[in-house]
Amino acid sequence: MTSSPAFPAAHEFHMSLRVADLARSAAFYTAFFGLPPKDRTARYSTFIVPQLHLNLVLLVNDRGEALDTYSLYHLGLGVAGKAEVIAAYHAAVAAGAEIVKPPRTTWRGTPLHELWLRDPSGYLLEVYARLTDAELAQMPADQEHVFLLD
Repeated sequence: MTSSPAFPAAHEFHMSLRVADLARSAAFYTAFFGLPPKDRTARYSTFIVPQLHLNLVLLVNDRGEALDTYSLYHLGLGVAGKAEVIAAYHAAVAAGAEIVKPPRTTWRGTPLHELWLRDPSGYLLEVYARLTDAELAQMPADQEHVFLLD
């Protein structure tokens, strides 16, 4: 069997999304990442998020074509723990984000604390934290999700 050469280690992850309303989306991601865009023009806003090694460009939908928010299933943001998932929920509500699934702990598949929301263009975002060993030990017998807020 022939081995393939190793792919170079990534220094940064770059992604570009077309958005329906650039100002609204930039405000949303400013709140989501906790930092303003590095660069901003009438056509785009660029976010450099060092702790994620992320370069995200929001590009205005200047062709007038329908945005396909279905094909890109979701973007995920892993955070440190349950408290951060709950904090993300409060920040998302304050930013006016649509909450798709409120903060909860799920046990099926990959056990996670998770929050699902939509950005202003309709892209689905998941904020999640992997469970600690102590949290995994608390899994209910029925494995039904548990909401983190009343």
